[in-house]
Amino acid sequence: MTIPTAQISQATSRIAKSTNTISLRTAAVIAGIGLLIMAIAAPFAELFVYPRLVVPGNAVETVNNILANETLFRAGILGYLIAFICDVLVAWALYILLKPVNENLSLLTAWFRLVYAVIAFVALLNLVTVSGLLSASDPLAGSQPDQLYAQVMFSLTTFRSHWNFGSLFFGIHLGLLGYVVFRSNYIPRIIGILLIIAGLGYLLSNLEPFLFPNANLDFVEYTFYGELIFMLWLLIKGSKIKEAN
Repeated sequence: MTIPTAQISQATSRIAKSTNTISLRTAAVIAGIGLLIMAIAAPFAELFVYPRLVVPGNAVETVNNILANETLFRAGILGYLIAFICDVLVAWALYILLKPVNENLSLLTAWFRLVYAVIAFVALLNLVTVSGLLSASDPLAGSQPDQLYAQVMFSLTTFRSHWNFGSLFFGIHLGLLGYVVFRSNYIPRIIGILLIIAGLGYLLSNLEPFLFPNANLDFVEYTFYGELIFMLWLLIKGSKIKEAN
């Protein structure tokens, strides 16, 4: 029996549409889970481990803190590493999720996050260097402890400056992400607006030392809520996406 060409075309179209819908749902869930893991790993490393061990301007106390808490310091490195790996995963998932809106713009958005992730990985090598410098049985027993202190603080400062530089690309990513989300018809537009605000917050906070050294930009600390709300939407509503027109 011969199947009419029109029926084959309609069946193929339905299959393609169904596959695309499943892909969007899967991408939303993956992105949400990735962001959730980041929301745990990054604050653990950045808000708990790093400030507990690193004392700005005090090399002696910083080195002693790390030596006394080597396991915690390495756990912090792992926390950063997990977060940066999730950045790559989320960039891919969001590209798939927003591809129906504008494929080229979605790809550009993903690339900005990937550039940020690469810079972050390179920055993280500085913390690995610190761990290596202090991994000897008695690193302070050498004849030049001052040189060790200087190397440790230089690596810590470089980690921070490189990561802050990478955050500029992350801010651009969030701005583009917010715009694409705003243009979509399957994600609430308010989330897109909040993501754009979050992106501006990243840009302002990282450009402040260079462009606004005397400005009071404390309000940028509250712009991250767009990322949090987007993560919750992906986890709660992402798996219920029906179609992308």
